[in-house]
Amino acid sequence: MKLKDELPCLCFLFLPSARTRRKRQRYVEKNGRCNVQHGNMRETYRYLTDIFTTLVDLNWRCSLFVFVMAYAVTWLFFGAIWYLIAYIRGDLDHLGDENWTPCVNNVNGFISAFLFSIETETTIGYGHRVITDQCPVGTMLLLLQAILGSMVNAFMVGCMFVKISQPNKRAETLVFSKHAVISLRDDKLCLMFRVGDLRSSHIVGANMRAKLIKSKQTQEGEFIPLDQTDISVGFETGDDRLFLVSPLVISHEIDTRSAFWDMSQAQLEKEDFEIVVILEGMVEATGEMKDEKEDIKNRMSKIRKGKQKIVGKDIFFYI
Repeated sequence: MKLKDELPCLCFLFLPSARTRRKRQRYVEKNGRCNVQHGNMRETYRYLTDIFTTLVDLNWRCSLFVFVMAYAVTWLFFGAIWYLIAYIRGDLDHLGDENWTPCVNNVNGFISAFLFSIETETTIGYGHRVITDQCPVGTMLLLLQAILGSMVNAFMVGCMFVKISQPNKRAETLVFSKHAVISLRDDKLCLMFRVGDLRSSHIVGANMRAKLIKSKQTQEGEFIPLDQTDISVGFETGDDRLFLVSPLVISHEIDTRSAFWDMSQAQLEKEDFEIVVILEGMVEATGEMKDEKEDIKNRMSKIRKGKQKIVGKDIFFYI
């Protein structure tokens, strides 16, 4: 796996140095998308084993294309079969013959057979083109098209419904502080940031977790890229379960168990790491369970304000 190039960073409340203005690679983009590209994949057939999830994960342009093609192909396929039946039985050679009973009345070419296929699968039933009882093959084909048409409707409508019902834009009304703050709280050094919900319909059962993404080398000399370490945001005390009716300050205590315990201020400014915060909960309006990823990219430029040390990091969330 390889990382893609990082998008240009947005402006901050401080003037970063030339080093911090460089393009840098991110593990998670500002919109929450994981910045990882899979390469050398030989078992792509696995995506087809879960075709429903694959279609839901497609972008809207591809989803609409698949939606249109699914119906158009089935209509054309069965329309061609209806035309072939009329051609083999000789119905096209007895147009206007009142003594001849065709398989489908008023089918005089491929276009009319295609229209009959659409009317059959969509259950329109205009009444002009009607199948007769003198065609057993047509009766079986009618049953087959009705069954397959119902399956296509259930599958495609289900995919579109799931895709539309996903509250992907819910994070637009979740506001987070632009900088993480390292300061004393109750005589304890803490890493803090703030989160708030603008909507009157709140996130139900919100739960927050945090991960430190940082490459490391083991005592045996093994290099582990993008190693993930848990960062406690109140799991032991239950503070990780949020009630977002008003803005809350999320705090991580920097103690002997913290990954930042052995880091000095100078090391924090030089280290290359990311903090990914995951907020999980249920959208009250739709009942959808969603998880939201926040990435705090390590851009170390400090601001001192009173007795607080503010570490310059850009914060962004995704739902």
